[in-house]
Amino acid sequence: MTITKRFLDAIWDFSARYPEEKIMEQTKDCLADYFACTYMGVHELGDKEKKWIRQQALPRGNVSLIGLGEKCGILEAAMLNAMNAHAPELDDGHRFAMIHLGAPVISAVLAVCQDRGLDGVSLLRGIIVSYEATVRLAASMQPRHKLKGYHTTATCTTVGTALGLAAALGLPRNQWNAVITAAATDAAGLLEAGDNGSELKPYNAGRAAVAAVNAFRVGTMGLCGPPDILGGPRGFFKAMAGDVNQEILLKGTMPVLAIENIYRKPYASCRHAHAPIEAALRIREAHQLDPEAIISVIVDTYGMAVKGHDHRDVTGSASAKMSIPYAVAAALQKGRVDALQYEQDSWKDEAVLSLSQKVQVREDPELSALVPGKRAAVVTVVMPENRYSCRVDHPLGEPENPMDRSMVEEKYRSLMAVAGVDSVRAEEILSCIYNIEGRLDRLWDIV
Repeated sequence: MTITKRFLDAIWDFSARYPEEKIMEQTKDCLADYFACTYMGVHELGDKEKKWIRQQALPRGNVSLIGLGEKCGILEAAMLNAMNAHAPELDDGHRFAMIHLGAPVISAVLAVCQDRGLDGVSLLRGIIVSYEATVRLAASMQPRHKLKGYHTTATCTTVGTALGLAAALGLPRNQWNAVITAAATDAAGLLEAGDNGSELKPYNAGRAAVAAVNAFRVGTMGLCGPPDILGGPRGFFKAMAGDVNQEILLKGTMPVLAIENIYRKPYASCRHAHAPIEAALRIREAHQLDPEAIISVIVDTYGMAVKGHDHRDVTGSASAKMSIPYAVAAALQKGRVDALQYEQDSWKDEAVLSLSQKVQVREDPELSALVPGKRAAVVTVVMPENRYSCRVDHPLGEPENPMDRSMVEEKYRSLMAVAGVDSVRAEEILSCIYNIEGRLDRLWDIV
């Protein structure tokens, strides 16, 4: 029996068991977080997107462009919604898989459900199965996959979401091999796309949503795929990782489901910056520092957080979101690292930029050895008369230090307000999300 067949059997069996009430409620929290991030993304990118939509003369369709007040074809909607959900750097993820999930997964599943007229339960099932399949696949290849330069948010979500769509639409098991073959062939995305101030990192999430929808649809044509697209000599694992942990792939290693083990983001920056941010905030609160008197700041953290995130010179909002020095400086200078620190020209704050020049990020091999169980950081602030240090192992939002529903709703309302969404409308959207089983049709009318 091939590894592909064993994986498909495992996800097929998993999909038959869910959704159940507890997991459905967790998934609704994911939806609330997703919609808040997406509206915030529209706030950041909407003007450019509206101009692009007019220039491209997008085909008319029945799938909503969330926050843009328009509908278009399924593929364009999946792409733009996913790009918007990922752009603010506030979307959920999974540290063992080293991946963002909600932006590509939920965008694709929403698009297909609206296009096909599916109900809320099918929507939830598609998301749950997509998260599970994606996380197992990604975690089984990490960190080798990332070290090769692949952006897991683009690659593994393509495959996992295509299978989630197969589950949501009740596709017969004998067609799943064609779906995974098309998805694995489509899977692509490079970390370089988000480096050096690039604004195209969200495209990786967008193209993953498109590829997942396409792979699912092609998989239903009745064409025959190879017996082992994952494990074959020229298959997915060989090309993208070179090795795979079959125990994680087939059984998972967490005591809970993938969707129960995600992290959520309270701070509007790359997740690698969150432990340093939280340590800096704690130091600021405990010692009432004068930021102008700071001599230097040292951030000791794990190796994977350093490369691509240690730059002091930021060139734009996208560059600032990837910079640990900027995030730590904002935490020490402003006492918060929310979306307002990154939007439009806010990243040009001279006090923050000046302090970021004093921040050094370096690898601590002992902290690197703890990954992925912990993605920790130690921040040391050097003052004229004292040095203050703080270590954070699990920043807010990790499953060991979770954001509960009240925090999810607070984040939702805050982002919707910043994005300029009327509070009455925002509350109605939230009500639809938490009653999605019977209010999905209404949701399409108001997003």
